[in-house]
Amino acid sequence: MTLKIAFLASEAPVAQSARAALIGRYGDVAQDKADVIVALGGDGFMLRTLHATQNLPAPVYGMNRGTIGFLMNEYSETDLMERLGAAEDELINPLRMTAMDREGVMHEALAINEVSLLRAGPQAARLRISVDGRVRLAELVCDGALVSTPAGSTAYNYSAHGPILPIGADVLAVTAIAAFRPRRWRGALLPKIAKVRFDVLEPEKRPVMADADSISAGVIDWVEIRSDPSVAHRILFDPGHGLEERLISEQFT
Repeated sequence: MTLKIAFLASEAPVAQSARAALIGRYGDVAQDKADVIVALGGDGFMLRTLHATQNLPAPVYGMNRGTIGFLMNEYSETDLMERLGAAEDELINPLRMTAMDREGVMHEALAINEVSLLRAGPQAARLRISVDGRVRLAELVCDGALVSTPAGSTAYNYSAHGPILPIGADVLAVTAIAAFRPRRWRGALLPKIAKVRFDVLEPEKRPVMADADSISAGVIDWVEIRSDPSVAHRILFDPGHGLEERLISEQFT
């Protein structure tokens, strides 16, 4: 069976060259006419592609033409149809961020990896954390905090010493970034259905910014985060190299 493919590439010359070579070999169709969307670049471009195509039925198959490729498959020009035919499908629900900025403007965005809060000034942030309407940590003094999905747990979350989560786990990771008080607090694991709220304490003195997969809400007063089961991103991986295997392997490197 011949699949109709839409090829997308980052602006990197190596990705653009790969796109031209693949189009020459396999042709190219519009995204809304494609059976499969092939993204050429790194993980950042893959995230942008998933966000941009989330309302289309075609799954996304990434090939690494960037610097990082956790969400990507190895690049090859010669056997793409066979690889697409054998690829395994992973479904990922993103996080939905709802935030109010300091001007009273509401912001909404989806995050496949994580929603993060970071101090926006010279002083540490002071945050209050509530889960499902109940205050769980009255004060966290830190450089920031984040909520991560299993798919994003090896990204910023892992760099901040958060846990790697199995891809099938119905949990979210809440991770502190450079926590000062409580000094020993290392975060929490919450049910996937939990709603997490961060309130910024002393926002004038200690401003905090928030973003969802690098989509910024600016300097905020508060942010609420929850998994959104109404959105499902479909990602294709070569057999034996899916997210579950990568999440396990990452813990032994």
